[in-house]
Amino acid sequence: MKLLVAVDGSEEANEALAYATDIADATNGSVTVAYAVDPAIYDRGGTGPISSLSDAEQRLVIENIEDTENRGLEVLDDATDFAADLGQEVETELLYGTPVVAITDFAEEEGFDTIVVGHRGRSERTERLLGSVAKGIVERTTVTVTVVR
Repeated sequence: MKLLVAVDGSEEANEALAYATDIADATNGSVTVAYAVDPAIYDRGGTGPISSLSDAEQRLVIENIEDTENRGLEVLDDATDFAADLGQEVETELLYGTPVVAITDFAEEEGFDTIVVGHRGRSERTERLLGSVAKGIVERTTVTVTVVR
């Protein structure tokens, strides 16, 4: 089984990766970890829920491509180390574009059997403001998706 895990450096992404490594071990499968570089917007304000659009705007910053790539490579390195601690060797991919489009296009083009993604469990109001990558992936792809919570 060929598994693709979308990561963003969050604890939820690590939980999705741990789940995928269990499946790969059980099926003699392979795991590829992917991070999507989207230099336009990066949420880097606290961990609390966003309560208003103005709050969201204060937490969004524009990044240049080099900074975004470096952050993505760090996330992939951390995911590789995490998987190695679980006894699983993984491949990594740095993708470009919005996460929903980049992850789903890559999964379909490369013939993955499933996409595994973590879900942050944001409030309904926050999801309306920012959207949900997990939800977007489920709605956009033809590949089977497992959302780990």
